[in-house]
Amino acid sequence: MLNGKNILITGGTGSFGKKFIKMIFEKYNPNKVIIYSRDEFKQSVMRAEYDNIVDMSKVRFFIGDVRDKDRLYRAFDRVDYVIHAAAMKQVPTCEYNPFEAIKTNIHGAQNVIDAALDKGVKKVIALSTDKAVNPINLYGGTKLVSDKLFAAANAYAGEKGTSFSIVRYGNVAGSRGSIIPIFNTMIKNGETTLPITDFRMTRFWITLEQGVELVLKALEESKGGETYISKIPSFKITDLAKAMLPEVNMKEIGIREGEKLHEIMVTKDDSRMTYEYDKHYIIYPNFDWMDISKHLLPGGELVHEGFEYSSDLNKEWLSVEDLKTELEKIKL
Repeated sequence: MLNGKNILITGGTGSFGKKFIKMIFEKYNPNKVIIYSRDEFKQSVMRAEYDNIVDMSKVRFFIGDVRDKDRLYRAFDRVDYVIHAAAMKQVPTCEYNPFEAIKTNIHGAQNVIDAALDKGVKKVIALSTDKAVNPINLYGGTKLVSDKLFAAANAYAGEKGTSFSIVRYGNVAGSRGSIIPIFNTMIKNGETTLPITDFRMTRFWITLEQGVELVLKALEESKGGETYISKIPSFKITDLAKAMLPEVNMKEIGIREGEKLHEIMVTKDDSRMTYEYDKHYIIYPNFDWMDISKHLLPGGELVHEGFEYSSDLNKEWLSVEDLKTELEKIKL
């Protein structure tokens, strides 16, 4: 699929971009991979880190911002596939800098769409988040708008053939700013009491590898407008604390502004267009102008009315022992 192709990743110096290029060079022989981001220091660190891991003669580092449409047009020249991972993601930062979050997450998404259409990109996969589902903070609100933009962008493709789809997942296990590295730092510093915002809190467990695999699946089979969601296990935050520190004491400190008790990936309202597959769900687009019968992939079954995919309602759960096993796989 990606052999001989040119692939560009916006925000490519982040955790996803690093794992993505490592995995695609293991699976494919692309012609060129372009890392598009605005931080020259992160690009230099990534270049040095991957010098002996991937074929760096096929990697290009392109300084640019998704807010800059002219720069995107230059970067998208002769690009076949785009993975849009660039975003302002920190909830407190977005709350305090709302105009900046809108410029990056919404205007930036529109710029990516325009550049992809005008430059003849074959397919764009945009990374989304559980926070875009019934959003309660600005970050989630901007990502909801972004998701809507990418789905609707298929109406403008016409004979150009560019397709736009979405991959949605929650916090990646062990990613920067997530609870695992925070707990890990506290434990290394000798803390025996870990703060829990709410003892009822649950989350989905997804690794970077699983996130990349879902993006590759969407690249391979999506036709435009779909939202891909992995079927993954849930865990209790209290169980995570026990897995990381067996003799842990836990202190409930109260839920933070903009935080949810549970991660939601599919709402009841989306159930009428959601199909379940072996290892994932797909929410198909619902547009009057789109013939969905041409988009439906074989092997799926429409979920029951009122279905909701939420971390607290999941069928599969990780125990404390399961979490210990999974934690051993993460480099902290």
